[in-house]
Amino acid sequence: MQISVDELVENPKKYLNMVANEDIYIAKNGEDVAKLTKVSSAKKGIASKLFGILPKDADLGKSREERLSKI
Repeated sequence: MQISVDELVENPKKYLNMVANEDIYIAKNGEDVAKLTKVSSAKKGIASKLFGILPKDADLGKSREERLSKI
């Protein structure tokens, strides 16, 4: 199903309920810009394993600079 951004803004609950059964493509000016999809339980499990991997004192800015300097 494809809907406009305006339609999603006007009826968010309607589409959050519908996404359990089908993917919803969100269009702006007639072109798809986003996809609203149901999260599978397998993906939830994978994502939960990622939490806590970074140390508490991780500096994301410094990590980004290091990564970009290697390019």
